[in-house]
Amino acid sequence: MPLTFLVGGARSGKSALAVRLGSEWEGPVTFVATAEARDDEELAARIARHRRERPAGWPTIEEPLDVLGELERAPENTFVVVDCLTLWAANALEAGWTEEELERAAADAAALAAARKAPTVVVSNEIGMGVVPATPLGRSFRDLLGRVNALFADRADRAFLVVAGRTLELT
Repeated sequence: MPLTFLVGGARSGKSALAVRLGSEWEGPVTFVATAEARDDEELAARIARHRRERPAGWPTIEEPLDVLGELERAPENTFVVVDCLTLWAANALEAGWTEEELERAAADAAALAAARKAPTVVVSNEIGMGVVPATPLGRSFRDLLGRVNALFADRADRAFLVVAGRTLELT
């Protein structure tokens, strides 16, 4: 299972499933977290909860932008969890990346994740199934994240839609 892609709505159980899959690996596991709380107390509480839900022995790398670099630096025998592409994409756009740069970085990261010897699990949100965003920026982000998700799903050996803690395999 070199690359498994988990996509679903907020609070659907994606991160819990990623942790469960990592816990089943007999070797080392590294968690790459893309969230930054900054001055958002609610997000800080979510990050703290996610930290508590992970095994204490797993190194956590908090990296909002360089997902590709973290995949390159991960030892071959290490199971890697990347959580999540949604925040990574938002961070990249906020940092001034163009949509083309983000899509290229996503394609490169997906290819590298798929080529690793040890498993990689990548988590992302599905934001295209809800209400159409009211603003052009919201619609643009929804469309861009859809393209980023498709790049990872295309490279994945297995992809799952996660809803209410249950999975539906995407073929």
